Amino acid sequence: MNHPLPPETSDHAMAPGERLPQSEQKEFSPESLAEIAAIAAKYPDKLAATLPALHIAQRDFGFVSLAAMKAVAKALAIPEGHVFGVASFYTLYQKHPVGKFHLQVCTNLPCALAGGAQLLEKVCAKTGVKPGEGASKDGLWSIEEVECLASCGSGPCLQVNSDVYEEFVDEKKLDEIFEACKRGEVRAWAK
Repeated sequence: MNHPLPPETSDHAMAPGERLPQSEQKEFSPESLAEIAAIAAKYPDKLAATLPALHIAQRDFGFVSLAAMKAVAKALAIPEGHVFGVASFYTLYQKHPVGKFHLQVCTNLPCALAGGAQLLEKVCAKTGVKPGEGASKDGLWSIEEVECLASCGSGPCLQVNSDVYEEFVDEKKLDEIFEACKRGEVRAWAK
């Protein structure tokens, strides 16, 4: 059977995590290590601390890079493969750098019926960024189209970093959200 890749590349296969963007940071801060140790102490099995440790990694590294995953495995003394599997399964962990304000717009059916697709278009127009393109040139904005933000009864729903905006996110409200971001009233993404 012939290999699908040319011979010059087949000898240099990369694991999925190695194809991810690399972070400059390679280790946790001492404060983050202490926080992870405190969380891990609450569980009889350290594997259970993987999710909260990945949240700390995302905050500390800015996104969940392969280095961040390896740092979580090292901090918890658990297999790297387990951490990679968890991080790659959950969409709430960003595997690429994002803007200072990462905007997630729900376009699942309930939000779509309430104008989610139109909200996504407005967000793209105001930022000049499309979903999945990474951060804007000024580093302020990144956009992600998501399936659900758990606000099906009050959409369309928009999340900016950790803050959720729902119910009547119209043009005026969207302008208010963007201005609040620019004034520093919305907590910026980790890094």
